[in-house]
Amino acid sequence: MAEVSAKLVKELRDKTGAGMMDCKKALGQTDGDIEKAVEWLRKKGIASAEKKSGRVAAEGAIGSYIHTGARVGVLLEINCETDFVARGELFQSLLKDVAMQIAACPNVEYVSTEQIPNDVVEKEKTIEMGRDDLASKPQEMKVRIVEGRIGKRLKELALMEQPFIRDGSITVAELVKQIAGQIGENIRIRRFTRYTLGEGIEVEKMDFASEVASMSSG
Repeated sequence: MAEVSAKLVKELRDKTGAGMMDCKKALGQTDGDIEKAVEWLRKKGIASAEKKSGRVAAEGAIGSYIHTGARVGVLLEINCETDFVARGELFQSLLKDVAMQIAACPNVEYVSTEQIPNDVVEKEKTIEMGRDDLASKPQEMKVRIVEGRIGKRLKELALMEQPFIRDGSITVAELVKQIAGQIGENIRIRRFTRYTLGEGIEVEKMDFASEVASMSSG
């Protein structure tokens, strides 16, 4: 992928309304050619999706997915602008794909990194700052290393940052933008809940040898 300047990224962003990272990727894929980059964004549906991202999405649907064996289940809400779109094949397919994605990602807890509470971020920072491999590092270097690790860790917790299970070359965020561009409405993943069978239940495990001993003594 070719290196692109900040000036080119800004020019493409002003022209299409697409996000900075999407513009950078488009220019990298097209060797810095603005016109080809615009076309690349349009084909992906990203440019039109960005322009609609500020519009209210209050309709949509709640979908569910139960994995084979019925040990993992997901409830998911995705919003769009109209009930008509919510009933459409593209939207329903997205709902199913994202629900399956959540089932396949046990570490994901939030829709996006922006939703991660500050107390969670601070807790992660405290854990990282206290790691043994950083003990001998100068404070300034330690802070930089921790920032890098925290950024990576937060992405692991966020659904939108995950590589899409059906196409690892794009993230869930990019998938949503593509579908929004095709549909012509703002689409937003609002919330989800992942259920794992038996999660949180403390199972009492008796030591087999102790059990046998107690039976024989009785």
